[in-house]
Amino acid sequence: MSSNKALFAQRREGRVVALQYLFAWSLNTPKNLSDDIRTFLDTQEKPREHYAFGEELIHGVIEHVDEIDGRIRGLAHNWDFERIAKIDLAILRLAIFEMVYRKDIPPVVSINEAIDLSKQFSNLDAKRFINGILDRLKDQLGRDARKVEQAS
Repeated sequence: MSSNKALFAQRREGRVVALQYLFAWSLNTPKNLSDDIRTFLDTQEKPREHYAFGEELIHGVIEHVDEIDGRIRGLAHNWDFERIAKIDLAILRLAIFEMVYRKDIPPVVSINEAIDLSKQFSNLDAKRFINGILDRLKDQLGRDARKVEQAS
């Protein structure tokens, strides 16, 4: 497997683990986040180091969850935030974190990954809902959605 394919696969697995953790976290916030994340990652198929990208995403989403949720509220036209399915909310949080805070990931990659996650973990209608919100955000970012933004 080429190194790009290996990195892509590892990042995909990291996103899946991050999504699973964020979904559980949204239902039951742990008292000790660090211990809870460590325990969760230690129960996965591969060593914890394999999921380093996913762990970065988990910490990033949780650190910025209030701002991310504010963005979702602003982008989810005609949707009551409280009625968004928890799995869809976790997918949106993950993708929005990447799109806003991870300049090393082109926004279209984050959108495509979110849609793939919704196909795997949510219902058929979720794909359109998630795509609509993320597409609106992409248009607000003020950067090329297909490119990595260089550090200044």
